Amino acid sequence: MPLTASIGRWGGGYVTDVPYLPGYYRHQSPVHLNIACLLGGFCGLDLAGTPLSCLELGCGRGFGALALAVCNPCWRVTGIDFNPAHIAAARAFAAEAGITNIRFIEADFATLMDDRHACEIPEADVATLHGLWSWVADPVRRGIVRLLAAKVRPGGVVQISYNALPAWQSALGMQRLLREAGERLAVRSDRQVEAGLEVVHALAEAKAQHVAGLPFVDSLLQHVGHSQTAYLAHEYMTEAWRPCFHADVVAAMSEAKLDWVASANLLENFSSLMLGDEARKVLVRFDDPVMRELVKDVCLPRGLRQDVFVRGARRMRPAERDDALGKVMLGLLCSEAQLAWEFEVPSGHAALERRFFGPIAVSLDQGPRYVGDLLALPDLPRRDNPGELVGMLVGSEQALPMLAAPGDADPRVIRFNRLAAKRFVHQENLNTGMALATSGTGAPLPCPMLDLFVAARLEEEQTADPASWAAMLGAGRPEDQQERLGAFIERLVVERAPIWRRLGALSTRRSSAP
Repeated sequence: MPLTASIGRWGGGYVTDVPYLPGYYRHQSPVHLNIACLLGGFCGLDLAGTPLSCLELGCGRGFGALALAVCNPCWRVTGIDFNPAHIAAARAFAAEAGITNIRFIEADFATLMDDRHACEIPEADVATLHGLWSWVADPVRRGIVRLLAAKVRPGGVVQISYNALPAWQSALGMQRLLREAGERLAVRSDRQVEAGLEVVHALAEAKAQHVAGLPFVDSLLQHVGHSQTAYLAHEYMTEAWRPCFHADVVAAMSEAKLDWVASANLLENFSSLMLGDEARKVLVRFDDPVMRELVKDVCLPRGLRQDVFVRGARRMRPAERDDALGKVMLGLLCSEAQLAWEFEVPSGHAALERRFFGPIAVSLDQGPRYVGDLLALPDLPRRDNPGELVGMLVGSEQALPMLAAPGDADPRVIRFNRLAAKRFVHQENLNTGMALATSGTGAPLPCPMLDLFVAARLEEEQTADPASWAAMLGAGRPEDQQERLGAFIERLVVERAPIWRRLGALSTRRSSAP
Protein backbone atom coordinates (compact mmCIF):
# COMPACT_ATOMS: atom_id res chain seq x y z
CA MET A 1 0.00 0.00 0.00
CA PRO A 2 1.43 3.43 -0.90
CA LEU A 3 2.49 5.51 2.06
CA THR A 4 0.06 8.26 1.08
CA ALA A 5 -2.78 5.81 1.52
CA SER A 6 -1.83 5.10 5.13
CA ILE A 7 -0.83 8.55 6.41
CA GLY A 8 -2.65 10.94 4.07
CA ARG A 9 -6.24 9.75 4.27
CA TRP A 10 -7.47 13.03 5.70
CA GLY A 11 -7.23 14.27 2.12
CA GLY A 12 -10.00 11.92 1.03
CA GLY A 13 -8.15 11.05 -2.17
CA TYR A 14 -7.21 14.65 -2.95
CA VAL A 15 -3.53 15.58 -3.29
CA THR A 16 -2.38 17.16 -0.02
CA ASP A 17 1.32 16.32 0.26
CA VAL A 18 2.48 18.93 -2.26
CA PRO A 19 0.99 22.45 -2.33
CA TYR A 20 -1.03 23.74 -5.24
CA LEU A 21 0.81 26.27 -7.37
CA PRO A 22 0.11 29.96 -6.92
CA GLY A 23 -1.62 31.53 -9.88
CA TYR A 24 -4.08 34.12 -11.12
CA TYR A 25 -7.03 33.40 -13.42
CA ARG A 26 -8.52 36.42 -15.18
CA HIS A 27 -11.91 34.71 -15.42
CA GLN A 28 -12.35 35.18 -11.66
CA SER A 29 -12.23 38.98 -11.80
CA PRO A 30 -15.68 40.44 -11.02
CA VAL A 31 -15.09 43.11 -13.67
CA HIS A 32 -14.50 40.37 -16.25
CA LEU A 33 -17.51 38.34 -15.06
CA ASN A 34 -19.73 41.41 -15.36
CA ILE A 35 -18.82 41.63 -19.06
CA ALA A 36 -19.59 37.94 -19.56
CA CYS A 37 -23.08 38.47 -18.12
CA LEU A 38 -23.67 41.46 -20.40
CA LEU A 39 -22.50 39.59 -23.50
CA GLY A 40 -24.91 36.81 -22.57
CA GLY A 41 -27.71 39.39 -22.49
CA PHE A 42 -28.19 39.41 -18.71
CA CYS A 43 -27.80 41.97 -15.94
CA GLY A 44 -24.35 41.88 -14.40
CA LEU A 45 -22.95 43.29 -11.19
CA ASP A 46 -23.52 46.70 -9.68
CA LEU A 47 -19.84 47.66 -9.76
CA ALA A 48 -20.52 51.33 -9.04
CA GLY A 49 -22.64 50.69 -5.95
CA THR A 50 -21.88 49.19 -2.54
CA PRO A 51 -18.41 47.57 -2.31
CA LEU A 52 -18.56 43.93 -3.31
CA SER A 53 -18.29 40.85 -1.15
CA CYS A 54 -16.28 38.18 -2.98
CA LEU A 55 -15.92 34.50 -2.11
CA GLU A 56 -13.36 32.09 -3.59
CA LEU A 57 -13.94 28.38 -3.03
CA GLY A 58 -10.80 26.27 -3.31
CA CYS A 59 -8.56 29.31 -3.03
CA GLY A 60 -5.31 27.34 -2.70
CA ARG A 61 -2.56 29.53 -1.32
CA GLY A 62 -4.77 32.54 -1.91
CA PHE A 63 -2.81 34.54 -4.46
CA GLY A 64 -5.81 35.37 -6.65
CA ALA A 65 -7.97 36.36 -3.70
CA LEU A 66 -5.15 38.46 -2.24
CA ALA A 67 -4.55 40.24 -5.56
CA LEU A 68 -8.25 41.05 -5.81
CA ALA A 69 -8.30 42.34 -2.22
CA VAL A 70 -5.28 44.61 -2.62
CA CYS A 71 -6.73 46.08 -5.84
CA ASN A 72 -10.05 46.77 -4.09
CA PRO A 73 -9.34 47.84 -0.50
CA CYS A 74 -13.04 48.62 0.10
CA TRP A 75 -14.21 45.15 -0.96
CA ARG A 76 -14.58 42.20 1.39
CA VAL A 77 -12.83 39.05 0.17
CA THR A 78 -13.08 35.55 1.66
CA GLY A 79 -11.05 32.52 0.61
CA ILE A 80 -11.88 28.95 1.65
CA ASP A 81 -9.74 25.86 1.16
CA PHE A 82 -9.64 22.30 2.48
CA ASN A 83 -5.85 22.16 2.90
CA PRO A 84 -4.56 23.75 6.13
CA ALA A 85 -1.12 24.29 4.58
CA HIS A 86 -2.70 26.45 1.89
CA ILE A 87 -4.64 28.50 4.43
CA ALA A 88 -1.59 28.98 6.65
CA ALA A 89 0.43 30.25 3.68
CA ALA A 90 -2.37 32.59 2.57
CA ARG A 91 -2.80 34.06 6.05
CA ALA A 92 0.95 34.60 6.38
CA PHE A 93 1.07 36.42 3.04
CA ALA A 94 -1.89 38.63 4.01
CA ALA A 95 -0.28 39.52 7.33
CA GLU A 96 3.10 40.36 5.81
CA ALA A 97 1.52 42.38 3.00
CA GLY A 98 -0.73 44.24 5.43
CA ILE A 99 -3.94 43.24 3.65
CA THR A 100 -6.81 43.56 6.12
CA ASN A 101 -9.90 43.24 3.91
CA ILE A 102 -9.49 39.49 3.40
CA ARG A 103 -10.19 36.41 5.48
CA PHE A 104 -9.10 32.81 4.92
CA ILE A 105 -11.04 29.85 6.29
CA GLU A 106 -9.96 26.20 6.42
CA ALA A 107 -13.01 24.00 5.91
CA ASP A 108 -14.32 20.82 4.32
CA PHE A 109 -17.01 21.80 1.80
CA ALA A 110 -18.83 18.51 2.40
CA THR A 111 -19.67 19.54 5.98
CA LEU A 112 -19.07 23.29 5.99
CA MET A 113 -22.70 24.38 6.20
CA ASP A 114 -23.15 22.26 9.34
CA ASP A 115 -20.13 23.51 11.31
CA ARG A 116 -19.19 26.69 13.15
CA HIS A 117 -17.47 28.27 10.15
CA ALA A 118 -20.74 28.67 8.24
CA CYS A 119 -21.76 31.77 10.17
CA GLU A 120 -18.34 33.35 9.52
CA ILE A 121 -18.89 33.40 5.76
CA PRO A 122 -20.53 36.64 4.56
CA GLU A 123 -23.13 36.78 1.82
CA ALA A 124 -21.37 37.11 -1.51
CA ASP A 125 -21.99 39.18 -4.63
CA VAL A 126 -19.47 37.02 -6.48
CA ALA A 127 -18.35 33.43 -5.85
CA THR A 128 -15.66 31.71 -7.93
CA LEU A 129 -14.54 28.09 -8.18
CA HIS A 130 -11.44 27.43 -10.25
CA GLY A 131 -10.07 23.89 -10.49
CA LEU A 132 -12.45 22.46 -7.90
CA TRP A 133 -15.62 20.90 -9.27
CA SER A 134 -14.03 18.17 -11.45
CA TRP A 135 -11.60 17.14 -8.72
CA VAL A 136 -13.88 16.49 -5.74
CA ALA A 137 -16.27 13.70 -4.74
CA ASP A 138 -20.07 13.90 -4.76
CA PRO A 139 -20.46 14.78 -1.05
CA VAL A 140 -18.15 17.76 -1.61
CA ARG A 141 -20.10 18.85 -4.67
CA ARG A 142 -23.35 18.69 -2.71
CA GLY A 143 -21.75 20.77 0.03
CA ILE A 144 -20.62 23.35 -2.50
CA VAL A 145 -24.16 23.68 -3.86
CA ARG A 146 -25.53 24.09 -0.31
CA LEU A 147 -22.96 26.81 0.35
CA LEU A 148 -23.82 28.68 -2.85
CA ALA A 149 -27.54 28.42 -2.10
CA ALA A 150 -27.02 29.89 1.36
CA LYS A 151 -24.38 32.53 0.69
CA VAL A 152 -24.80 33.93 -2.84
CA ARG A 153 -27.07 36.96 -2.84
CA PRO A 154 -29.97 37.34 -5.28
CA GLY A 155 -28.42 38.69 -8.47
CA GLY A 156 -25.02 37.34 -7.42
CA VAL A 157 -22.63 35.88 -9.98
CA VAL A 158 -20.89 32.49 -9.76
CA GLN A 159 -17.95 31.38 -11.92
CA ILE A 160 -17.09 27.70 -12.14
CA SER A 161 -14.41 26.03 -14.24
CA TYR A 162 -14.27 22.28 -14.83
CA ASN A 163 -12.91 19.62 -17.16
CA ALA A 164 -15.61 19.14 -19.77
CA LEU A 165 -17.04 16.23 -21.70
CA PRO A 166 -16.98 15.08 -24.40
CA ALA A 167 -13.54 16.66 -25.00
CA TRP A 168 -11.96 14.66 -22.16
CA GLN A 169 -13.60 11.38 -23.18
CA SER A 170 -10.56 10.04 -25.00
CA ALA A 171 -8.25 10.90 -22.09
CA LEU A 172 -10.16 9.10 -19.32
CA GLY A 173 -8.08 5.96 -19.72
CA MET A 174 -4.85 7.94 -19.76
CA GLN A 175 -5.64 9.67 -16.46
CA ARG A 176 -6.59 6.41 -14.75
CA LEU A 177 -3.45 4.70 -16.06
CA LEU A 178 -1.26 7.59 -14.93
CA ARG A 179 -2.75 7.67 -11.41
CA GLU A 180 -2.84 3.92 -10.80
CA ALA A 181 0.69 3.37 -12.11
CA GLY A 182 2.07 6.33 -10.22
CA GLU A 183 0.58 5.22 -6.89
CA ARG A 184 2.28 1.83 -7.26
CA LEU A 185 5.69 3.19 -8.24
CA ALA A 186 6.26 6.13 -5.88
CA VAL A 187 5.18 7.65 -2.57
CA ARG A 188 4.99 11.43 -2.86
CA SER A 189 2.37 12.57 -5.34
CA ASP A 190 4.73 14.71 -7.45
CA ARG A 191 6.97 11.65 -7.82
CA GLN A 192 3.92 9.54 -8.55
CA VAL A 193 2.96 11.73 -11.48
CA GLU A 194 6.49 11.49 -12.88
CA ALA A 195 6.41 7.69 -12.63
CA GLY A 196 2.93 7.50 -14.10
CA LEU A 197 3.91 9.70 -17.03
CA GLU A 198 6.79 7.38 -17.83
CA VAL A 199 4.31 4.52 -18.13
CA VAL A 200 1.96 6.59 -20.30
CA HIS A 201 4.87 7.58 -22.53
CA ALA A 202 6.05 3.98 -22.87
CA LEU A 203 2.59 2.79 -23.89
CA ALA A 204 2.21 5.67 -26.32
CA GLU A 205 5.50 4.58 -27.91
CA ALA A 206 4.10 1.05 -28.03
CA LYS A 207 1.06 2.37 -29.96
CA ALA A 208 -1.39 1.37 -27.23
CA GLN A 209 -4.92 1.64 -28.62
CA HIS A 210 -6.29 4.03 -26.00
CA VAL A 211 -3.18 6.12 -25.45
CA ALA A 212 -1.26 6.63 -28.68
CA GLY A 213 -2.30 9.37 -31.08
CA LEU A 214 -4.94 10.96 -28.85
CA PRO A 215 -4.84 14.78 -28.82
CA PHE A 216 -4.98 15.21 -25.04
CA VAL A 217 -2.32 12.56 -24.46
CA ASP A 218 -0.04 13.91 -27.19
CA SER A 219 -0.37 17.43 -25.82
CA LEU A 220 0.43 16.28 -22.28
CA LEU A 221 3.52 14.35 -23.34
CA GLN A 222 4.77 17.17 -25.58
CA HIS A 223 4.47 19.81 -22.86
CA VAL A 224 5.30 17.79 -19.77
CA GLY A 225 8.82 19.21 -19.68
CA HIS A 226 7.37 22.72 -19.39
CA SER A 227 4.86 21.86 -16.64
CA GLN A 228 5.67 21.70 -12.96
CA THR A 229 5.09 18.32 -11.38
CA ALA A 230 3.13 19.86 -8.50
CA TYR A 231 0.57 21.17 -11.01
CA LEU A 232 0.39 17.82 -12.81
CA ALA A 233 -0.06 16.01 -9.49
CA HIS A 234 -3.08 18.13 -8.58
CA GLU A 235 -4.43 17.81 -12.12
CA TYR A 236 -4.14 14.03 -12.57
CA MET A 237 -3.54 12.28 -9.24
CA THR A 238 -6.83 13.11 -7.51
CA GLU A 239 -8.92 10.03 -6.80
CA ALA A 240 -12.32 11.68 -7.39
CA TRP A 241 -11.38 13.38 -10.69
CA ARG A 242 -13.95 13.15 -13.42
CA PRO A 243 -14.91 15.51 -16.24
CA CYS A 244 -18.51 16.65 -16.57
CA PHE A 245 -21.10 17.45 -19.18
CA HIS A 246 -22.25 21.06 -19.06
CA ALA A 247 -25.87 19.96 -18.70
CA ASP A 248 -25.06 18.05 -15.51
CA VAL A 249 -23.31 21.06 -13.98
CA VAL A 250 -26.31 23.22 -14.91
CA ALA A 251 -28.61 20.73 -13.19
CA ALA A 252 -26.46 20.74 -10.04
CA MET A 253 -26.28 24.54 -9.90
CA SER A 254 -30.05 24.78 -10.32
CA GLU A 255 -30.37 23.37 -6.79
CA ALA A 256 -28.90 26.70 -5.63
CA LYS A 257 -31.26 28.64 -7.95
CA LEU A 258 -28.35 29.47 -10.25
CA ASP A 259 -28.98 30.01 -13.96
CA TRP A 260 -26.28 29.61 -16.59
CA VAL A 261 -25.86 32.86 -18.55
CA ALA A 262 -22.56 32.84 -20.48
CA SER A 263 -18.99 31.65 -20.82
CA ALA A 264 -16.23 33.54 -19.02
CA ASN A 265 -14.10 32.78 -22.09
CA LEU A 266 -15.62 35.74 -23.87
CA LEU A 267 -14.96 34.66 -27.45
CA GLU A 268 -17.01 31.51 -26.79
CA ASN A 269 -20.11 33.70 -26.59
CA PHE A 270 -19.80 34.43 -30.33
CA SER A 271 -20.97 31.32 -32.19
CA SER A 272 -19.52 32.56 -35.49
CA LEU A 273 -16.03 32.38 -33.94
CA MET A 274 -16.60 28.91 -32.50
CA LEU A 275 -18.41 26.97 -35.23
CA GLY A 276 -18.32 26.66 -38.99
CA ASP A 277 -21.32 27.32 -41.19
CA GLU A 278 -22.63 23.74 -41.19
CA ALA A 279 -22.41 23.33 -37.43
CA ARG A 280 -24.16 26.66 -36.89
CA LYS A 281 -27.07 25.40 -39.01
CA VAL A 282 -27.55 22.68 -36.40
CA LEU A 283 -27.05 25.11 -33.51
CA VAL A 284 -29.81 27.50 -34.61
CA ARG A 285 -32.37 24.69 -34.53
CA PHE A 286 -32.40 24.96 -30.74
CA ASP A 287 -33.58 27.74 -28.45
CA ASP A 288 -32.54 25.92 -25.28
CA PRO A 289 -29.14 27.37 -24.28
CA VAL A 290 -28.06 24.12 -22.61
CA MET A 291 -28.67 22.20 -25.82
CA ARG A 292 -26.81 24.85 -27.80
CA GLU A 293 -23.83 24.44 -25.47
CA LEU A 294 -23.93 20.67 -25.96
CA VAL A 295 -23.72 21.20 -29.72
CA LYS A 296 -20.69 23.44 -29.19
CA ASP A 297 -19.05 20.94 -26.83
CA VAL A 298 -19.51 18.12 -29.34
CA CYS A 299 -17.86 20.26 -32.02
CA LEU A 300 -15.04 21.87 -30.04
CA PRO A 301 -11.91 20.61 -28.27
CA ARG A 302 -13.15 22.52 -25.23
CA GLY A 303 -11.37 20.69 -22.42
CA LEU A 304 -11.94 23.33 -19.75
CA ARG A 305 -15.25 25.14 -19.50
CA GLN A 306 -15.54 28.52 -17.77
CA ASP A 307 -19.22 28.84 -16.93
CA VAL A 308 -20.94 31.90 -15.48
CA PHE A 309 -24.13 31.53 -13.45
CA VAL A 310 -26.40 34.14 -11.86
CA ARG A 311 -28.70 33.60 -8.89
CA GLY A 312 -31.84 35.07 -10.37
CA ALA A 313 -30.78 35.94 -13.92
CA ARG A 314 -32.51 38.99 -15.41
CA ARG A 315 -32.55 39.50 -19.15
CA MET A 316 -31.68 42.90 -20.59
CA ARG A 317 -33.03 44.65 -23.63
CA PRO A 318 -30.32 45.17 -26.28
CA ALA A 319 -30.29 48.93 -25.66
CA GLU A 320 -29.80 48.38 -21.91
CA ARG A 321 -26.98 45.95 -22.54
CA ASP A 322 -25.24 48.31 -24.95
CA ASP A 323 -25.56 51.15 -22.47
CA ALA A 324 -24.00 49.02 -19.73
CA LEU A 325 -21.16 47.92 -22.03
CA GLY A 326 -20.53 51.57 -22.91
CA LYS A 327 -19.71 52.20 -19.24
CA VAL A 328 -16.93 49.56 -19.23
CA MET A 329 -13.41 50.96 -19.11
CA LEU A 330 -10.67 49.19 -21.09
CA GLY A 331 -6.90 49.37 -20.83
CA LEU A 332 -4.71 48.10 -23.66
CA LEU A 333 -2.39 45.25 -22.59
CA CYS A 334 0.11 45.90 -25.36
CA SER A 335 1.18 48.85 -27.45
CA GLU A 336 -0.89 49.78 -30.48
CA ALA A 337 2.00 48.70 -32.69
CA GLN A 338 1.97 45.19 -31.14
CA LEU A 339 -1.76 44.59 -31.40
CA ALA A 340 -2.58 41.21 -32.92
CA TRP A 341 -4.90 41.99 -35.81
CA GLU A 342 -5.43 38.33 -36.66
CA PHE A 343 -5.66 35.24 -34.45
CA GLU A 344 -6.86 31.68 -34.64
CA VAL A 345 -10.29 30.66 -33.33
CA PRO A 346 -12.06 27.27 -33.48
CA SER A 347 -14.01 28.22 -36.60
CA GLY A 348 -10.78 29.16 -38.38
CA HIS A 349 -9.40 32.66 -38.51
CA ALA A 350 -10.51 35.89 -36.84
CA ALA A 351 -9.41 39.36 -37.86
CA LEU A 352 -9.93 42.75 -36.26
CA GLU A 353 -11.27 45.23 -38.81
CA ARG A 354 -8.61 47.93 -39.07
CA ARG A 355 -11.03 50.71 -40.01
CA PHE A 356 -12.95 50.07 -36.80
CA PHE A 357 -10.31 48.90 -34.32
CA GLY A 358 -7.46 51.07 -35.66
CA PRO A 359 -8.65 54.39 -34.19
CA ILE A 360 -9.70 52.58 -31.02
CA ALA A 361 -6.23 51.07 -30.56
CA VAL A 362 -4.57 54.45 -31.13
CA SER A 363 -6.80 56.02 -28.46
CA LEU A 364 -6.20 53.19 -25.98
CA ASP A 365 -2.45 53.51 -26.56
CA GLN A 366 -2.70 56.84 -24.76
CA GLY A 367 -4.42 55.31 -21.72
CA PRO A 368 -7.61 53.54 -20.58
CA ARG A 369 -10.91 54.74 -22.04
CA TYR A 370 -14.60 54.05 -21.56
CA VAL A 371 -16.16 52.00 -24.35
CA GLY A 372 -18.76 54.72 -24.92
CA ASP A 373 -16.00 57.26 -25.51
CA LEU A 374 -14.20 54.90 -27.88
CA LEU A 375 -17.37 54.47 -29.93
CA ALA A 376 -17.66 58.26 -30.13
CA LEU A 377 -14.28 58.61 -31.84
CA PRO A 378 -14.48 60.32 -35.25
CA ASP A 379 -14.34 58.39 -38.52
CA LEU A 380 -15.44 55.01 -37.13
CA PRO A 381 -17.35 53.01 -39.78
CA ARG A 382 -19.98 51.98 -37.19
CA ARG A 383 -20.88 52.75 -33.58
CA ASP A 384 -23.66 50.31 -32.76
CA ASN A 385 -21.88 47.20 -31.41
CA PRO A 386 -20.04 47.67 -28.11
CA GLY A 387 -20.27 43.90 -27.59
CA GLU A 388 -17.96 43.34 -30.55
CA LEU A 389 -15.48 45.93 -29.28
CA VAL A 390 -15.33 44.53 -25.74
CA GLY A 391 -15.64 40.88 -26.67
CA MET A 392 -12.88 40.88 -29.27
CA LEU A 393 -10.33 42.97 -27.37
CA VAL A 394 -10.88 41.41 -23.94
CA GLY A 395 -11.59 37.94 -25.34
CA SER A 396 -8.31 37.94 -27.27
CA GLU A 397 -6.57 39.00 -24.03
CA GLN A 398 -5.38 42.28 -25.54
CA ALA A 399 -7.37 44.57 -23.25
CA LEU A 400 -8.11 44.58 -19.53
CA PRO A 401 -11.56 45.61 -18.26
CA MET A 402 -11.36 47.85 -15.21
CA LEU A 403 -13.54 49.86 -12.87
CA ALA A 404 -11.86 53.22 -13.22
CA ALA A 405 -8.76 54.96 -14.51
CA PRO A 406 -5.58 53.80 -12.76
CA GLY A 407 -3.56 55.94 -10.38
CA ASP A 408 0.12 55.84 -9.59
CA ALA A 409 1.00 52.58 -7.85
CA ASP A 410 0.38 53.12 -4.13
CA PRO A 411 2.39 51.61 -1.24
CA ARG A 412 -0.03 48.68 -0.77
CA VAL A 413 0.32 47.68 -4.40
CA ILE A 414 4.10 48.06 -4.43
CA ARG A 415 4.46 46.02 -1.23
CA PHE A 416 2.18 43.27 -2.55
CA ASN A 417 4.00 42.93 -5.87
CA ARG A 418 7.41 42.88 -4.20
CA LEU A 419 6.34 40.25 -1.69
CA ALA A 420 4.74 38.07 -4.37
CA ALA A 421 7.94 38.15 -6.42
CA LYS A 422 10.02 37.32 -3.35
CA ARG A 423 7.82 34.39 -2.36
CA PHE A 424 6.97 32.79 -5.65
CA VAL A 425 9.51 33.51 -8.40
CA HIS A 426 12.11 30.88 -9.22
CA GLN A 427 13.76 29.76 -12.42
CA GLU A 428 11.44 26.78 -13.03
CA ASN A 429 8.17 28.75 -13.04
CA LEU A 430 8.81 31.91 -15.04
CA ASN A 431 5.90 31.23 -17.41
CA THR A 432 3.34 30.55 -14.67
CA GLY A 433 0.28 32.77 -14.99
CA MET A 434 0.30 35.40 -12.23
CA ALA A 435 -0.79 39.02 -11.86
CA LEU A 436 0.44 42.43 -10.82
CA ALA A 437 -1.70 44.33 -8.35
CA THR A 438 -2.80 47.74 -9.64
CA SER A 439 -3.95 51.01 -8.08
CA GLY A 440 -7.43 52.31 -8.81
CA THR A 441 -8.51 49.90 -11.55
CA GLY A 442 -10.19 47.25 -9.41
CA ALA A 443 -8.60 44.55 -11.54
CA PRO A 444 -5.27 42.72 -11.19
CA LEU A 445 -3.11 42.84 -14.31
CA PRO A 446 -2.54 39.29 -15.65
CA CYS A 447 1.08 38.50 -16.47
CA PRO A 448 3.65 35.69 -16.44
CA MET A 449 5.73 35.17 -13.32
CA LEU A 450 8.77 36.75 -15.00
CA ASP A 451 6.88 40.04 -15.42
CA LEU A 452 6.16 40.01 -11.69
CA PHE A 453 9.87 39.63 -10.97
CA VAL A 454 10.93 42.40 -13.35
CA ALA A 455 8.29 44.84 -12.08
CA ALA A 456 9.38 44.22 -8.49
CA ARG A 457 13.05 44.80 -9.38
CA LEU A 458 12.17 48.04 -11.16
CA GLU A 459 10.50 49.30 -7.98
CA GLU A 460 13.58 48.46 -5.91
CA GLU A 461 16.36 49.75 -8.16
CA GLN A 462 16.95 53.12 -9.80
CA THR A 463 17.86 51.65 -13.20
CA ALA A 464 17.16 48.35 -14.92
CA ASP A 465 19.96 45.78 -14.92
CA PRO A 466 18.81 42.88 -17.13
CA ALA A 467 22.16 41.06 -17.09
CA SER A 468 22.33 41.07 -13.29
CA TRP A 469 18.70 40.03 -12.95
CA ALA A 470 19.20 37.20 -15.43
CA ALA A 471 22.20 35.99 -13.44
CA MET A 472 20.06 36.10 -10.28
CA LEU A 473 17.24 34.10 -11.85
CA GLY A 474 19.42 31.77 -13.89
CA ALA A 475 21.95 30.85 -11.21
CA GLY A 476 23.52 27.51 -12.08
CA ARG A 477 22.33 27.65 -15.70
CA PRO A 478 24.75 27.79 -18.67
CA GLU A 479 26.01 31.24 -19.62
CA ASP A 480 24.27 31.26 -22.98
CA GLN A 481 20.91 30.61 -21.29
CA GLN A 482 21.53 33.51 -18.92
CA GLU A 483 22.38 35.75 -21.86
CA ARG A 484 19.15 34.85 -23.64
CA LEU A 485 17.20 35.47 -20.45
CA GLY A 486 18.92 38.84 -20.03
CA ALA A 487 18.00 39.84 -23.58
CA PHE A 488 14.40 38.83 -22.95
CA ILE A 489 14.28 40.83 -19.70
CA GLU A 490 15.71 43.86 -21.50
CA ARG A 491 12.91 43.60 -24.06
CA LEU A 492 10.36 43.29 -21.24
CA VAL A 493 11.64 46.49 -19.65
CA VAL A 494 11.36 48.39 -22.92
CA GLU A 495 8.02 46.99 -24.06
CA ARG A 496 6.10 46.08 -20.92
CA ALA A 497 7.19 48.52 -18.21
CA PRO A 498 5.40 51.48 -19.89
CA ILE A 499 2.19 49.43 -19.90
CA TRP A 500 2.62 48.48 -16.22
CA ARG A 501 2.96 52.18 -15.39
CA ARG A 502 0.00 53.13 -17.58
CA LEU A 503 -2.23 50.59 -15.84
CA GLY A 504 -1.24 51.42 -12.26
CA ALA A 505 0.99 48.43 -11.51
CA LEU A 506 4.29 50.33 -11.41
CA SER A 507 5.04 53.73 -9.93
CA THR A 508 5.92 56.53 -12.35
CA ARG A 509 8.87 57.83 -10.35
CA ARG A 510 11.32 55.11 -11.41
CA SER A 511 13.43 55.05 -14.54
CA SER A 512 13.05 51.91 -16.64
CA ALA A 513 16.00 52.47 -18.98
CA PRO A 514 18.36 49.49 -19.15
